[in-house]
Amino acid sequence: MGLQLKPIFLSLLLFQLSQLPHETKAEDFSNANTTSVSRARELAGRCNFFRGKWVYDASYPLYDSSSCPFIDPEFDCIKYGRPDKQYLKYRWQPFSCNLPRFNGLDFLERWKGKRIMFVGDSLSFNQWQSLACMIHSSVPNARTNLMKSGPLSSLTFEDYGVKLMLYRTTYLVDLVRENMGLVLKLDSIQNGNAWKGMDMLIFNTWHWWTHTGSSQPWDYVEEGNELYKDMNRLVAFYKGLTTWARWVNINVDPSKTKVFFQGISPTHYEGKDWNQPRRSCDGEMQPFAGASYPAGTPMASVVVNKVLSRIKKPVYLLDVTTLSQFRKDAHPSDYSGEHSGTDCSHWCLPGLPDTWNELLYAALVG
Repeated sequence: MGLQLKPIFLSLLLFQLSQLPHETKAEDFSNANTTSVSRARELAGRCNFFRGKWVYDASYPLYDSSSCPFIDPEFDCIKYGRPDKQYLKYRWQPFSCNLPRFNGLDFLERWKGKRIMFVGDSLSFNQWQSLACMIHSSVPNARTNLMKSGPLSSLTFEDYGVKLMLYRTTYLVDLVRENMGLVLKLDSIQNGNAWKGMDMLIFNTWHWWTHTGSSQPWDYVEEGNELYKDMNRLVAFYKGLTTWARWVNINVDPSKTKVFFQGISPTHYEGKDWNQPRRSCDGEMQPFAGASYPAGTPMASVVVNKVLSRIKKPVYLLDVTTLSQFRKDAHPSDYSGEHSGTDCSHWCLPGLPDTWNELLYAALVG
């Protein structure tokens, strides 16, 4: 009975967290001495980049998919037959300011000789490829070198010495094969050795925490000396993300490394989330048009905000959840080259992840 008290307590805690406000504004990263997320928010500018609306903009997209050599078939919706193009023409417009137009050359010059690493699952892959295409469109003749080794991919813009890296890890915490099977270790993060020494880190995890049955990649969950066959997934996510936060506190020097966390990326498999219960993302050609998204804030976002509120080092939350919830039209759906069935999890390129990177750029240029 005692072993069950912890998960029950954390479940109650997460419910209480859902009652708390968790709006996040744009922090100013120019102050390297910021010691907490709350302090960073006090230093925020007047504009909340993440509160706004989608507007039609004929100048979009920011690049042509056929001219970008880095797009994976999974995200190349136009190549694989998507007939409509209007989803490419939407720009995120904050209510109280304008986002700076992304400038790939400026990005390279600002980060000359630096190493930038995305760390996470296939949604990090999605965003990494988006940023690669956005930069490439500004310097199409720049020399590049793409290398892949195990979980690590690295794209170098050689004329600028900028390394754009991706470290694929499903959970951030460790997934280890042991005698009894694959074990998800909630308090271990040995993978983190590969993330040290970066100039910028952009983390992401969530989608795989919800997988069950045949799509679940682990057999057991381990915390300390206790092994579990299963655990409440929000509780497990909270524990795993707390381990990641501890890693950041121990290993990140804010004067040398900027840290971002990509907010929860929503799925659109269930139309009831936007009051159309018989629909999914398949066939959707316009963003959700309401003032607020009917499904509300995901509990996973509550967990993220709670963990970030306790972290001691400055971490900028790319709070993309709400603006992404409105984009039920932006998934590959049936137009993916490497995804069986309907994909309402990932995003077409060009597409929504370009906006995530515009927000990243806005945070960096201040």
